[in-house]
Amino acid sequence: MRRAAAAGAILLLAGCTAPAGEAARPGDTVTVFAAASLTGAFDEIAGDFKAANPGVDVVLNFGGSASLANQIAEGAPADVFASAAGDAGEIFATNSLEIAVPLGNPAGVTGVEDFADPDLKIAICAIEVPCGAAAQRVFETLGLTAAPDTLEQDVKAVLTKVELGEVDAGLVYRTDVLAARGTVEGIEFAEAQRAVNRYPIAALTGRGEAFVVWVLSDAGQAVLREAGFGAP
Repeated sequence: MRRAAAAGAILLLAGCTAPAGEAARPGDTVTVFAAASLTGAFDEIAGDFKAANPGVDVVLNFGGSASLANQIAEGAPADVFASAAGDAGEIFATNSLEIAVPLGNPAGVTGVEDFADPDLKIAICAIEVPCGAAAQRVFETLGLTAAPDTLEQDVKAVLTKVELGEVDAGLVYRTDVLAARGTVEGIEFAEAQRAVNRYPIAALTGRGEAFVVWVLSDAGQAVLREAGFGAP
């Protein structure tokens, strides 16, 4: 039921268009709802945007894409929505999964097939959020039945479990492994390329349009590439 509700919310947002004639001005606040995997990149992009637009503030709200979509559909005030999956706007980045393990890989994880091992402690995202849906596509490709010990509502929660050593491995995005260098190790696997996520962004109000343009600009794209996101 939750998965269906989330999908419905994202479809509803796909029809949203920003009203014309309204733009961010000094004194305005642009509220951006963004997928948790965008945290580091959007923190930097928001800082650059504010520097280029004196007097305009940016408030960032990160979380699981499905949860954010539901919040917006229920009336939460947002000027921009950047999701880790879906068709609600223009594609601005791509991302793929990677296995994250604690430093030293104490459990000796070697590949995604280990996610079916009941003796290992495994964390993945819940299927209703994009990182979980991508993980399920990988498992189906391999004919694998995963045995997760915990299902998290966003990818940062999975990464935290790995960083704290609470699990032996987690499936996160490659950008999360890059951002957590020094606290986790990453293991790439070929099947990840069969479950690449495409990230859409949409302005929900006129105030949000300038931020979306910035994300799509060379400056915004450079930050995303540096963080490990693929081109749209």
